[in-house]
Amino acid sequence: MMKIEKITENKKQFLDLLLLADEQEDMIDKYLPGGDLFALYDDDLKSVCVVVPINSRNCELKNIATYEKYQGRGYGRALINFISDFYKKDYQTMLVGTGETPAILSFYESCGFEKSYRVKNFFTDNYDHPIFEGDIQLVDMIYLKKDL
Repeated sequence: MMKIEKITENKKQFLDLLLLADEQEDMIDKYLPGGDLFALYDDDLKSVCVVVPINSRNCELKNIATYEKYQGRGYGRALINFISDFYKKDYQTMLVGTGETPAILSFYESCGFEKSYRVKNFFTDNYDHPIFEGDIQLVDMIYLKKDL
């Protein structure tokens, strides 16, 4: 049976999974301490996500990752549905930033997000090595938003 827990201690124990979505540990270290970490279990751990407050109206989904062998089974969507419901009393909008990868953008759009704005050269300016999603080098960060 699927269950989702908010993790309040020892968040770094999930680093292996967080690194699937954000492959530079010092970038994760910038948002993990102040973020809410949620873990999805279906018998064992399948997915995690981190949400951080931006201001009184907005929060941001900073990281969402599912172990590769469990991708495509609805765990990421279940987490997004859970956190959208969890935060709707506190925030009006949830943002998520991602690389310009068609499959990932279409996943977020299918979860109710719409494209909002672009941060030019985010990946090339903030990471110490080129970031690739498949054979696509990520350069700009594409932000999407969802009304909660």
